[in-house]
Amino acid sequence: MDRQLLLLLLILSSESAVNASDDDTSQSFLLAFPENIAFYHPVSPDNKVVITALYDYTKINITEHIAQTSALSTRIETLHSGQSEEYTFNDLIELTKSQDSFSTVRIQSTKNIAVQAIHFKDDIVQTALVISTDRHGTEFYIPPVPTIEKTTSPAHIVTTNVTERNPFKIVIINADQENVVNIGGDENVFAPFQVSQIWVDQSNSPQVLKADHPVVVLFGHPCAMSYNCTCGMLYTTLPPVNMKKLNYYIPTPLTIESETSVLLSDESTRKESSFDPNTPLVKTSGTVILYRPGLLLPLIPDTEFASCFVVSAVAGATNFVVVMVDKGHIDGLRINDDTPDSPDWKEVKDSRYVSAIFELKADESIVWHATSTMAVYFMGRMGENKWFGHPAPIISKSTDYRGCALKPEVVEIGPVADGWRESVQYCKNRSLELVSFADAKLQTQIYKTVMKMNSARLQKVWIGMRRSSMTGEWYWVNGDQVKATNWGEGEPGTIQDGQCAIVSLESGQDYGWSDEDCCKAIHPICYRGPKLLTI
Repeated sequence: MDRQLLLLLLILSSESAVNASDDDTSQSFLLAFPENIAFYHPVSPDNKVVITALYDYTKINITEHIAQTSALSTRIETLHSGQSEEYTFNDLIELTKSQDSFSTVRIQSTKNIAVQAIHFKDDIVQTALVISTDRHGTEFYIPPVPTIEKTTSPAHIVTTNVTERNPFKIVIINADQENVVNIGGDENVFAPFQVSQIWVDQSNSPQVLKADHPVVVLFGHPCAMSYNCTCGMLYTTLPPVNMKKLNYYIPTPLTIESETSVLLSDESTRKESSFDPNTPLVKTSGTVILYRPGLLLPLIPDTEFASCFVVSAVAGATNFVVVMVDKGHIDGLRINDDTPDSPDWKEVKDSRYVSAIFELKADESIVWHATSTMAVYFMGRMGENKWFGHPAPIISKSTDYRGCALKPEVVEIGPVADGWRESVQYCKNRSLELVSFADAKLQTQIYKTVMKMNSARLQKVWIGMRRSSMTGEWYWVNGDQVKATNWGEGEPGTIQDGQCAIVSLESGQDYGWSDEDCCKAIHPICYRGPKLLTI
């Protein structure tokens, strides 16, 4: 191995301690590309990933292992904040009909990234959210096979001799250690980075996959959709089993009347149910996957709603995002830096949510909300009826009116009442600052946070404003310009009344400011602004 490459791998290993998070970004990813026969005459596949960096100078190592040739190739890239790049792989990386393989793509980075996969063959497309290795699971419910006309569901046409008439498959991708995987009572020993394809039991009996160590599981078929003497691949990534009963709401734009069903599987039930627009809520502790022609889509539970997502348009397709958000917060939606044109919001029956679909422009990649969490799905269409899509990767769950918050703002009420100067130092010692309000929106945002934190029912708190001894003018100690102020009635007083500023937390005072003797013992508000994604 090249010495420079070896050195970078060591750096990646030492810098990339991956901690499980509540978003879809990480520093380690593992994926495989399922077989896509698509056409009955030879057409080269186009298997690729789109990687989005969240921070500047993100070093990325992409390792491609092709089992047929035992070839191992590595690319080293550097991306910057908000940069999305597409990487295409050797045709041979795609899995074949063989049950077992070691063809994988491994992606590591020095800082968090998001990864989306694209399986492309002529005009047949499938996309997927690539799950980071720290979010792989050890237990999965296998969904029922969807009823698809002219393909694999009817028992009399299922055969293992013709690929397009094969049963549905699960594809199990093992990580970097030996593993034992149990499927319906049958144990399988997996070597490191082994990929195995196993036909799904077509019955409606519950089927559970359990592994000693985390794996990722795909569900689908290489030729499930028929199109004029060809067929379309159909695959999705299965979510691991959760331990709680969650709420899954189905956005109206995802559905096609009479052609949409919901695949449900838990420890006691495995069934396909027709979608009923009058009952768009599914409550379960199991797997919930929406099926419509060309699309298998894991639904997002309301506990996983977030504020910022990344999407990637597929060239040659018409691309969309489907958004579901609280009906009282539709005005806060942004795509990149723009407020999208007013869509036709549809109520999700018997819920507080509405949903809408937006056509996505090629240069639009970040969907975020200023004040609320939401669900976002990416969808695309080739021609009139060849659909694809996946849940959009979550970048952040922290709302902020200024943009996509990679790291949320920090607001703390100091536990000790002290003078203004001592409060400045207290905040500084915690790598914070005595809070300054650059604009009215920030005032409102911080006041709401402070009131939730004010368990001691404090009446007033220091802020980072004081009066100049030379000019008598008020200034923010961190250098922000004094723009929107919120002085209480009759405030501020004269230079003799007080040199430092406080905010009233008393009921009915509307957070009014007043001047105060800087030596008074008062609790401070300490603050650090968010780290925003630069697009």
